[in-house]
Amino acid sequence: MTGLTKSSAGKKGEGSQTLTPLELEIMQVLWELGPSTVGEVQPKLQAELAYTTVQTMLNVLLRKGKVKRVQEGRAFRYGAVVSRERAFGGALNDLVKRMFGGSSEALLMAMVDTRQISAEELERVAKRLAEMERDVQEGSGSSEKKSGSSGRGEG
Repeated sequence: MTGLTKSSAGKKGEGSQTLTPLELEIMQVLWELGPSTVGEVQPKLQAELAYTTVQTMLNVLLRKGKVKRVQEGRAFRYGAVVSRERAFGGALNDLVKRMFGGSSEALLMAMVDTRQISAEELERVAKRLAEMERDVQEGSGSSEKKSGSSGRGEG
């Protein structure tokens, strides 16, 4: 099998687009299984979708630059280009910008106001932030970063 290749149909900058719920579900299958054909993705989805619907959605993800594909016989094998962490980070950034004017504090306050986060959970968040700040201070003399970490709550 040759390496997965990106379609020339994709436009520059499309890789930053937020995923729809169905696109996200398909990406989760690809993150779980690795490179897969339409026939391998289809039965893993919650809804019973037609083969051609799954194929169309994978081609949409290809145009958005979220997946690459390689031909195997008469079928294509699709693989995720975007990591789970990057996709979640992009979706969260989009949510904070659109719904909370770019304020992470406003997001947290809305979660508190609507009782979607408990005091215990906030304590864990505070501890995590304190750990991250300590890590940043300890590593401030070094240009080396933790591999795969963007410093935004991964790990």
